[in-house]
Amino acid sequence: MKNIIKSISVIVGAVVGAGFASGQEIYSFFNVYNENGLLGIIIASTLLGFIIYKVLKKSNDFNINTYNELLEKTGIPKKNRNILNIIINIFLLISFYIMVAGFIAYFKQEFGMPSIIIALIITSICYITFMKDIEGITKVSIKIVPILIIIIIIMGIRSNTFDTIKNINLGNISIKFNWLLKAIEYTSYNSILLIPILISLKKYTKNNEKAISIVTAIIFGILSAIIYLIMLNNGNLFGIEIPLIQIANGYGSLFKYSYSLVIIFAIYTTMISEGYGFLTNCAKTSKQYKKLAIVLCVSAVFISNISFSFLINLTYPAFGILGVVQLIYLIFT
Repeated sequence: MKNIIKSISVIVGAVVGAGFASGQEIYSFFNVYNENGLLGIIIASTLLGFIIYKVLKKSNDFNINTYNELLEKTGIPKKNRNILNIIINIFLLISFYIMVAGFIAYFKQEFGMPSIIIALIITSICYITFMKDIEGITKVSIKIVPILIIIIIIMGIRSNTFDTIKNINLGNISIKFNWLLKAIEYTSYNSILLIPILISLKKYTKNNEKAISIVTAIIFGILSAIIYLIMLNNGNLFGIEIPLIQIANGYGSLFKYSYSLVIIFAIYTTMISEGYGFLTNCAKTSKQYKKLAIVLCVSAVFISNISFSFLINLTYPAFGILGVVQLIYLIFT
C-alpha cells in the first residue's frame, strides 16, 4: 500500500503542474468548449489512466529502464524512435523552463519580487532535489500532493461547483468534435511528461499497475473537473496569467493564500519531475547527470522574463500533436 501511495503521489505531482493548477491548461483545452469541455476531461482522464497502466505494465514485464527501451518495445521503427526521443527530450526541457516561468510569474504577480532572485532560488532548490534522484522526488510528492488535492477540493466546495454541474447539459455535444481532439492532444502531451517518471517508478509499481492507474485517473479527473467548474462560474478569463489566483482573491485572503500554496506546490512537483525526466533520458552516467543538472538549472535562470501563459499556449498544443504518434503506438501495442 505504501508503494501505491508513493507512486500515485509522484504521478499526480508530475501532471498537476503550474499550467494545470493555475487554470491555464484547463481553460485552454476544456473551458473554451463549454459543456463539451467536461466530456473532454472525462475522455482525457480515461486515456491518461490507460497510458499509465500500459507504461507501468511494459516497464515491469520487460524490465525497461530507459525511455528508448520503451519506444523499442512499442514497435516504433528505429529511425522514428530516434526522432521521437529527441522531440520528447526537447519537450521535457521546455516544460521544465515553463514551470520555472510559472513560479516566477506567480511571485512577480503577487509580491513584485525580481525575476532573477526568484529564478536563482527555485533552480537551486531543484538542483538539490535532482541530486537525491527518484527517492528525493517521491519524498517531496508524498508530502505535498495530498495537501494540494485537499485545497483544490475545498476551493471547489467554496465555489459551489456541485451546484454548477447540475446545470450542465451534456446533451449539447458539438458535432465538430474539436473538444475531442483537444482532449486527445491534452493526453498526448501529458504522456510525454509522464513516461520517464513512470519508468523510474518501476520498483514501486510491480503487481500494482492497475490500481495505480485507476486511482490516478480518478484523482486527475476530479481535480480537472473542479477547476473546470470553478472557471465556468467566472466568465471570460482569457489573457490572465494565473486565472485561479484571481478567482481565489474574490473569496477572501484565506482562499487566496491557500490556493497560493497549491500553485507553489504544483509548480515544484512538476518542475522536478520534468527536470528529472530530461536528465535521466539524456545522461548516460552519474557524472554526466550531475553536469547536465548544473547546465539545466543555470540555463533556466535566463528564461525568467518569458511570459508563462505565452509558453503554455504556444508549446503545449504543438507538442500535444506530436505526442499523438506515441499515444497511438502505446494504445495498440
